Amino acid sequence: MTDVQRIGLKLVDGLDLGEPLRAALRPGEILVDEGGQARRLPRFFYEVGSREKAHEVEIAPGFHLIELLRTDVREAAVLCGYPRYVPCAITALVAHLAVFRERADTYVSIAANGGYRSPAHGLTRAASPHCWGTAANIFRVGDDRLDTQETIERYADIVREALPAVWVRPYGHAPSFADDHLHIDIGYTVTVPREAEGVEPRERSAEETE
Repeated sequence: MTDVQRIGLKLVDGLDLGEPLRAALRPGEILVDEGGQARRLPRFFYEVGSREKAHEVEIAPGFHLIELLRTDVREAAVLCGYPRYVPCAITALVAHLAVFRERADTYVSIAANGGYRSPAHGLTRAASPHCWGTAANIFRVGDDRLDTQETIERYADIVREALPAVWVRPYGHAPSFADDHLHIDIGYTVTVPREAEGVEPRERSAEETE
């Protein structure tokens, strides 16, 4: 569609991708979250042409795109090579992570499968902000591994103080809790960049309004 000059990535409409990619990314489709709420998946993506490009692109100081793209064999095979596609809202997530990094005054390490993962990823059970590119699982901050309640809650408090609108998964062992990482997300944010042209408005379906 167009090149986004600042970060040097091509902006694409997911509806224009080939069928195998559309089947994995499901652009603009509905996923239902754990509470039964319908959530519409992102339609617009940045195209990452190569692994070298993923390492090169610095979305915000201290955060390169590759850090949000590391997945394992549970990701759909069609999404494991390059070019790769990542929702545009990932830039908003990284802006928040940069604030956290500045407040923590050290580097922040994101776990494999802890950044963007697609709706086709094996860990996707219901709508997760990871499928929107708006969640991160942090396993280390500086030299501190986030695998104890004290450490996780200490950094969670920093996030809540610095970024009141960010949601932090509470410590615990049950579903919807976390005991070996710090999960933060900015919700089901969908970004439509200014460069996106020809986007037709549409009415909400009966399924979405129920």
